[in-house]
This record gives sequence, C-alpha cells and structure tokens, in this order.
Amino acid sequence: MSSTPTSPATTSPATPPDTAPAAPPATARQIADDYVARAAVLDPGVTTWLGLDPTDDRMPDLSPQGGEAEADLARDTLRRLDALPRDAVADPAEQVCARLLRERLTSELRVHESGENFRAVRNIHAPVHGLRGILTQMPTAADEDWVPVLGRLRKLPAALEGHQATLVEGVRRGLFAAPRQAEVLAAQLTAWTGERTGTAGWFAEFVEPAPQRLRPELDAAALAATEALVGFRDWLRTDYASAAQGTPDAVGRERYLLWARQFTGSDLDLDETYAWGWEEFHRVWAELQAEARRVLPGAGVQEAREHLNRHGHTVQGAENMRAWLQQIMEDAITALDGTHFDITGPLRRVETRIAPAGGAAAPHYSGPSLDFSRPGRTFLPLANGDAQERFQTWRLVSTWYHEGVPGHHLQIASWAAEAERLSRYQVTLGKISANVEGWALYAERLMDELGFLEDPARRLGYLGKQMMRIVRVIVDIGMHLELAIPAHSPFHPGERWTPELATDFMTDYVGMPPAARDSEIVRYLGRPGQAIGYKLGERAWLAGRAAARARQGSAFDLKTWHMTAIRQGSLGLDDLTDHLAAL
Repeated sequence: MSSTPTSPATTSPATPPDTAPAAPPATARQIADDYVARAAVLDPGVTTWLGLDPTDDRMPDLSPQGGEAEADLARDTLRRLDALPRDAVADPAEQVCARLLRERLTSELRVHESGENFRAVRNIHAPVHGLRGILTQMPTAADEDWVPVLGRLRKLPAALEGHQATLVEGVRRGLFAAPRQAEVLAAQLTAWTGERTGTAGWFAEFVEPAPQRLRPELDAAALAATEALVGFRDWLRTDYASAAQGTPDAVGRERYLLWARQFTGSDLDLDETYAWGWEEFHRVWAELQAEARRVLPGAGVQEAREHLNRHGHTVQGAENMRAWLQQIMEDAITALDGTHFDITGPLRRVETRIAPAGGAAAPHYSGPSLDFSRPGRTFLPLANGDAQERFQTWRLVSTWYHEGVPGHHLQIASWAAEAERLSRYQVTLGKISANVEGWALYAERLMDELGFLEDPARRLGYLGKQMMRIVRVIVDIGMHLELAIPAHSPFHPGERWTPELATDFMTDYVGMPPAARDSEIVRYLGRPGQAIGYKLGERAWLAGRAAARARQGSAFDLKTWHMTAIRQGSLGLDDLTDHLAAL
C-alpha cells in the first residue's frame, strides 16, 4: 500500500448532504437523538452497532476529512444546544441529557483538536479494530444478510487507505504513537492474515458460512481485504515505526488529563487518585493474603495461585469453556431475577463467544442492538490462540459476573430498553467508560457480598481481579506521569515508574499469565486514562449506594435502588454519585 494514500472514495462521505436537520428540535433530548441520527449518517459503525439498517454496506471514513466532518457535527450540535431557550431545559430529565451531551461533545472536541486521531495506533480500540468489528456486528443468519457484508469487504481496502492517510498526516505534523504500539498492532494484524498458522486468514474464515452462490465474490473480497491489511501492516512496521522512533511511551500530564476526562467525565486530581490507589493496594493485598491461607493453609498469595493452577478446577478446550461460562451467566440470571433485580424479556438473552484472534488478551462485552435483534455478547480471548487451551476456572468466574450478569450486560441491555424514555444518545453514544466499568466492578463486589464467591478459589480469583484494577490506577497514572513509587511501597520504593517496572509489579502482585500481563501494559500505554475508570467508577457507585442507604434508613431497598440505578442512562463521575445518592 502506498505510504501517501488518498482519501477513500468508497467509504462514508465526509460531508453527506443529509446531516443537516430539517427543523431545529425544541428540546435537549431531541437534539441529542438528532445527533445520533446524523452521526449514523457519517459513521456506518453507529448504524450497525445500534441495529438501525441491516442493509448498510458502507465503511467508515477514517481519513482526515472524515474526522473533521465528525468534529463539525459536534460543533454544530453544541451551537444548537446553546441556542435552546431556558424553559426548554427546565425539566430535570432535559437538564441531565443536556449536561451529558454538552460535556461529552466538548470533551471529544478537545481530544480531536489536540490531534489525537492522527496517532491512533494502539493494541485495543484502534480504528483498524473497528473495521473488523463492524463485520462481526452484522447479521449473517439469512442469505441476503451477506450482500451488505460483501459490500463492506469490498470497501475495506479504501477504508484502510483513509486511516493510513490520517496517520501520514500525523507523521507530517510530528504526532506519533510510541513505537511499542505500532509493533504490537502490526503483530495483531499478522494474526488476522493467517500467515503464522498457514491459513487464509480471518476474513476468509469469516465468509465461510456464506451461501455458495455468493462465495466466489465474498472469497475474492476477503482476499483483497487481507492483501490490503498486509500492506497496511507492512507500512506500520517500516515507514511508521521508523518515523516514530524516539517517541516516548509516557504521554505526560496534559495529554493524560485530556484522555482521563474523556473516559471518566471528570477533571481528576491525579495526585489524590494515585495516593488513593496505594491505599487500596495495601487493603486488598491484606485480603488476598488472608484468602490465600484459606486456599492452602500457611501459603502466600503466589503459592496459592500456583496451587490452584496445578490442582484447581479446569476446563479443557475453548468450546467447552465457552459453554461453561455461558452456564455461569444463565445461573446468575436465575439466581438474581426477582430477588436483587428484575431480569425479564430480552435482558435474559446474552451469549458467550470465542474472541477472534489478533486482539488484546482481555475478555470483553458488546451490547445489543436497540431492537435486541443482536443480543449482548461476552467474548473469551484465547491467550495463545489455542482452541485446546486448558482454562483455570477460578480466575474467570468473577470476570463473567463483570462482563455478563449482573455486570455489563444487565446495565447496557437495560439502557437499550430505556432508549425511548431517556434518549438514544444517553444510552449509546453518550456512554462514559468509568460509569459502565465502575458498575461492572461493583457487580463483582455485589456477587461477593451476596455469597456467590464463598469458595476460596473463586474468591481468590475475585480479589486478584480487584488487585489488577487497583494496580491499573497506580501504574497507568505512574507510567504516564513518570511518578515516584512511594516510600511505603513494598515494591521498589523511591524509583520512578517505567513500563518494565510496571510489568514486574503486575507479575508480583497480580499474577497474570505473561501474554495477558504484557497485553495489559501495552493497553495502558496506548489508552491513557481508561484503565483507571474501573476502580474510580466502582468508588462512585459504592459512595452513591452508601449515601442513598444513609438517607433512606430502614426504608432503603437494594433491589429497588439497583433497578432505578441501572435504568438512569449514562452519567460521568462529576454527576454519578450525587444522582445515585438521590435515588
């Protein structure tokens, strides 16, 4: 692929003529929903994610012009929000929606205007991941479903050219991702191509279930997509990596605060947050040590983990593990419905799938379409790409409460069910990472409080995941701001954080498999400010619950509070605790 590509002609138009509204909406919620509709015209990923048009065969415009068109939409929406008369936002529900829309679009514009899109190279949630992700969200059950899939596969090379054009502009401006990110992303794309396994690659495998009458065209389009991916991968390895040499992993305080606002909806005091992370570290490490002795009398944490890895419950094979995790979610639905939540209708449908190769080594969740024709899905990554891998279940039970029920699925599916009562924006594009990740981490804690993790092995796994999220706060802030490790730390006191020290810290205190640990470190370096939202979000949820309980006294009902809380839509950390306290 050329190192100086032109803007793609076959992806979404940069300035489609129908993005301008016919008439000015009268309320904040109408403006918010109009923004979603106009964003879907610009970005077909929105259309597919929300399930608005299964025949859409466009690919996103990842060129500089495409990014600027999205920024223009945000600016126009803010102008229209500013023009609303005061009485149009007198209703509290309108105020909540207007505040969220204003904060989100302002934050996104700051990120855009700082040029972050010109260095969007990372191991998770990079634009190139979105090109594959849009295919995985499309319906493929019926023969006719494959026609728009074919259209998108044919447009994928042009979409890659648009993304490369944006990165080339970043090179021209001197805006780079660190070489580590380019190296890891290139390795992921190699996994997509099938070169390591001697197969035809992910795109070819994706179209295998298609009807035979379309297979020749789909196979040709899959081959062309793979070839374009190889060209982009090679450009990353050579031109981009060479130009990016010397770019530090650490982004510094200014860029970190920019991204932290985007992921948390708050202007954080990073020094307070870093100090609080160390307080949590000492608290949970003491709990881990006590739980390790329950697993194996007299054992330390690492010894207990090694004991469970050798002698704990395991499941052989990815498909068997997928089914085992599916049962964990279904059992949780049965146990929680009617007692701690009301889990009815489409909220009861959630799938576990094997994650496609060539991504970050972390479980994840994708939400349902607004009409629930596509259900919520949890994804299990294969750390070594081995379908016959042996899985230790003690590490994964609380994770599936996090990703599935009562975690991500229950909240995000509940939001989808409330889209018309709130606004589509509040439950989709306005989603704030720290809110949803905080709820999911709260969900793990809730299952511990309710007795679902009484087994010492499972509870050691849960506490290990708590420790991982605490370590994220410490090393994410520590690495990017190059802070000193405090004197009271049992680990390298007085030294300043580096990725190498962070890797050793995770090895000593989190105990993750090496592939997952290394993927985590690269993730923190590539998405500054995102990983801290889990613990900060959980802190907000717990504070809100405690305040609501204190206010209501004996009248407080946890089930009622839960159901109201998960139906309120997106809120940033500036607002979340106060709203939860008032429920």
